Amino acid sequence: MATRTFLFSSESVNEGHPDKLCDLVSDSVLDACLAQDPDAKVACETAAKTGMVMIFGEITTKAAVDYESVVRGAVKSIGFDSFVDDLIAVNSK
Repeated sequence: MATRTFLFSSESVNEGHPDKLCDLVSDSVLDACLAQDPDAKVACETAAKTGMVMIFGEITTKAAVDYESVVRGAVKSIGFDSFVDDLIAVNSK
């Protein structure tokens, strides 16, 4: 039997990296949708920069989610209190 080889790779980022924030926000949106509608279909992506978090994608659900509150709560949960205050550009429409 021939020996098989493969390449394994992974990405790792440190605490406080924007990717961690974006993953948390996307996970929080998914959790909020599934909490109200277990049949929800959620394909949510998040992008962040100084003073702004943007969520986008495709969400099919019967849930009535306040996305702005979900985003602000996720950001605040990891200690960005002043960042939450500056998220005036977040639009849940």
